[in-house]
Amino acid sequence: MESRALERELVSRFYRGNGLNLGITAVAALAGGTLNIAVSWLMQQLIDTASGVSGAYPLEELAFLTGVFILVCFASFMLKYASEPRFIEKALRQYKDFAFKKLTEKNISSFKDESTAAYLSAMTNDVGSIEADYLGRQLELITKTTAFFGSLALMLCYSPTLTLVAAAVTALPLAASLLTGSRLTAAERRVSDRSADFTAALSDCLGGFTVVKTFKAEKEIFALFAENNRSLEHEKFGRRRLRVLVGMFGAVTGITAQLMVFLVGAYLALSGKGITAGTVIMFVNLMNMLIDTVAELPAILGSRKAAKGLIAKLAAALREGESVGGEVHHERLEEGICLEDVRFSYDGENEVLHGVTAKLRAGGSYAVVGASGSGKSTLLKLLTAENSDYSGHIRLDGTELSELAPESLYEMMSVIQQNVFVFNASITDNITMFRSFPEDELRSALRCAHLDELIAKRGGDCLCGENGKELSGGEKQRISIARSLLKRSSVLLADEATAALDAQTAHRVTSDILDLDGITRIVVTHSLEESLLRRFDGIVVMRDGRIEELGSFTELMEKRGYFRALYTVSE
Repeated sequence: MESRALERELVSRFYRGNGLNLGITAVAALAGGTLNIAVSWLMQQLIDTASGVSGAYPLEELAFLTGVFILVCFASFMLKYASEPRFIEKALRQYKDFAFKKLTEKNISSFKDESTAAYLSAMTNDVGSIEADYLGRQLELITKTTAFFGSLALMLCYSPTLTLVAAAVTALPLAASLLTGSRLTAAERRVSDRSADFTAALSDCLGGFTVVKTFKAEKEIFALFAENNRSLEHEKFGRRRLRVLVGMFGAVTGITAQLMVFLVGAYLALSGKGITAGTVIMFVNLMNMLIDTVAELPAILGSRKAAKGLIAKLAAALREGESVGGEVHHERLEEGICLEDVRFSYDGENEVLHGVTAKLRAGGSYAVVGASGSGKSTLLKLLTAENSDYSGHIRLDGTELSELAPESLYEMMSVIQQNVFVFNASITDNITMFRSFPEDELRSALRCAHLDELIAKRGGDCLCGENGKELSGGEKQRISIARSLLKRSSVLLADEATAALDAQTAHRVTSDILDLDGITRIVVTHSLEESLLRRFDGIVVMRDGRIEELGSFTELMEKRGYFRALYTVSE
C-alpha cells in the first residue's frame, strides 16, 4: 500500500462506523454557530425596545423568545455532550487500532532497524495533537464557518453600507493571521520529531539503569536526558510562542476593526441613516464573530494541516520497510534445512558468512559452536529471515526461504533468545500468548517444559512483572519453550539461550530442549559440556564465518581437528 493511500486509510478510521456520532456532533456545532448569531439579534431587539424605537418587538414577546433561545441552547449543549466525546473516543480508538495492526503486519527484518520511539511518540504525543488539532478543530471549523456566513447575511439585511465597512476592516486580522498561522505546521512537525528523540532517550536511560549504576555514569546519563529534554521543551516553547503571537495579532487587529465599525455605526446612527443603537451593538457583536473566524481560520487550518502531517508521518513509517516476502505456504518442516554457499554481509562489503553449506534433517538436534564472532548468531538470524539480503540458498524442504510467506515461516519456527521477553501479565498468558488452548495441550506443554512446579507453587494467574522481573532466568527460558510447544512449531532455534544462566540451570534448560521429540532443534551455545554435546545428532563447528566441521561429538573428537581444540581449551 502506497504511503498516500495508507494515509487516507488512517484518516478514514476516524469516520468508519462513526457517522451517527459525527452527524449529531456536526448538528450541535452548526447549532452553536447559529445560536451565537441569535444572541446578537436578541440583544439588538432588547436595546431597541428599551430605547423606545418605533416598530420594536414588545417586551413580552422578547421574553418568550429569550426563553425559547435558552431551551434551544440547552438542547444544543446536550447534543454535544452526548455525541462529541463518543465520536472522538471511537475515532481515536479505531485510528490507533488500525495503525497498530498495520505495524504488527511487518516482518522481523523490516522492523528491527526501525525506531520504536518514533512509534511510541506517534501513538501517544502525536495522537494528542491529532485529537485537539484535527478532530477538535474540524468541529470548531463548522461552528465558526456557520457564525461567519450567518453574521454576514444578517449584517447585509440590516445595513449593506456598514457591512462593507466591516468587510474592509476584517482584512486587517486576516492579513495578520495569514502571516503567522502558516508557520504552525513546521513547528508542529519539529515538536513531533523532538518528542520521538526524547522518548528514545528516556527509554534508553530507564532500560540501561543497571549499567548506569554499575559504571557510575549517573552524571553523564543525566546530561544525555537533560539535553533531549531541553531540545523538546525548546521546540514546544517555540510552538507555544508562535501560537501566542498568532493570538496577539488577531486580538489587536480585531479590537482595531471593532472600534472602527463602532465609530462608523455611531456616525450613521447620529446622522439618521436608519441605524439604531441596537443595530450598532448587534453589528459590533457580529463583527466579533467575523473577526474571530477570520483571525483564527488560518491557525485552525494550519493546525489541521500540521496534525494531518503527523498522520502522514505515521503512514510513511508504517509503509517504510513494509512486510514483503514470498507467497509459498508451508506449515511444517518434513525433510530438513539445506544451506548452500550462503554468504552474508551487514554492510554490503565485509562478509561475516563465507560459503556456508550444510544439511540439517527434520526432527534432528544440532548444536552450533564456535568462538565469539564466528557467525553463529548471524546464521540463526538468516534462518528466521531477520536478514534477507544473503546470497546462496537456504531451502526448507526444497523451498527457498525468500519464497516462503512470512506468516508461514513464523508458524514453522520459534526462537528462544538469550533474553526472553516476558509481558507484565500472568504466567499462563505469557505461555499461551493471550490465546486459548485445550486444557490437555496446555498441561502437556507445561509438563514438557518442566513448568509444573512453578504453576503449582505460584498459580497460573501469578503476574510475571515488567519484563518478567518476578521470574528467574531459567523460568523465563522454560516459558519460551512452552510457547513453542503450544504453537506446535516444527523448528526450535535457541540463540545462546543459557549464556546468562548458572551452570545447573543452563544444563537443565538445554536438557529440556533435547528432550523434545518431533522438533528440529538448532541450539547456538558457548557451553561445551560433554554430557549434553553427546546427545546432539550433530555439531556445527563455525570458524571465521565458515562451517569448519560438522558431525557427532564422537566423530569430531576422533577427527582431532578444530572442535577438539575448542573442547580441550574449554575444559
